[in-house]
Amino acid sequence: MSEAKHVAIVGATGAVGGEMRHCLEQRDFPIKSLTLLASARSAGRKFPFRGEEITVKELTHDSFEGIDIALFSAGGGISKEFGPSAAKAGCIVIDNSSAFRMDEDVPLVVPEINPEAAKNAPRNIIANPNCSTIITLMGLAPLHEAFGLKAIIASTYQAVSGSGAQGIIELEEQVQAIANGREFTPKVYPRQIAFNVIPEVDAFTDNGYTKEELKMLNEGRKILDLPDLRVSCTCVRVPVYRSHSISVTAKFERPVDVESARAAFSGKPGIIVTDDPAERLYPVPLDTTGGDNCQIGRIRKNTVFNNALDLWIVGDQVRKGAALNAVQIAEIL
Repeated sequence: MSEAKHVAIVGATGAVGGEMRHCLEQRDFPIKSLTLLASARSAGRKFPFRGEEITVKELTHDSFEGIDIALFSAGGGISKEFGPSAAKAGCIVIDNSSAFRMDEDVPLVVPEINPEAAKNAPRNIIANPNCSTIITLMGLAPLHEAFGLKAIIASTYQAVSGSGAQGIIELEEQVQAIANGREFTPKVYPRQIAFNVIPEVDAFTDNGYTKEELKMLNEGRKILDLPDLRVSCTCVRVPVYRSHSISVTAKFERPVDVESARAAFSGKPGIIVTDDPAERLYPVPLDTTGGDNCQIGRIRKNTVFNNALDLWIVGDQVRKGAALNAVQIAEIL
């Protein structure tokens, strides 16, 4: 067993912060002390951990003295403000926001793909990738290893919990309003999300892509160390509570077929092939919610491009797409 660590969770009262606490407990992470940090209005709340009640403390710049590892999940603004203070105090920051992901001296890590990167963090900061990027690359990394990835065309089907608790509340309220004939005004999303899909996740940029769509390009290149990787992505919000789904066309350098792709997945940690269309076996969000593994199905040869496959990849974006990935990075350390 590794030496027990003093661990902090920043943003401890949020959905991902709570999931981080569950992951630490479920995976028996060696902890000598757990500190829960959040805004002043959340200070004083209590949460269970290993048979004890831990009281949330207010996050300040002096919160990190004596803390070994801080898991941040409170948004990019909080990470930029308090992350450097934690790192300066000698704490390793594992940040779940987009604040540091593309900084050259901050490793961007998916433990099943590039674990060695976590061991070289000159600023004491390690970044967690975007949730859709993690889930997509979990399915593509074994294929890249075997066949050499060249290009990705992807469409995401992103659950409302990706917007936090308010996304779930908005979906529930709209469904109830429609069922009871009441009018409503969308607040979290630009359009009605109930019984609808919205092809807008994050802000639009000048080239017509959203920031979320460009993360797949920029983060994919960094994680796989493929500066010439070509990516086109469309991100869509769907009326699903939890777990993201991604439809992917992947083009490779070398010839690939379905059987060799299945062989490439064999024995790889964190992924399960669920692919038997004759038996209606394929991944769906309800099957991955609450689970640690990403599921892969609908594996078939693409009929447009040479050396290309089509895949359907599904994973719980709160766990593997955020909390679990961060805890796995801490386990590497």
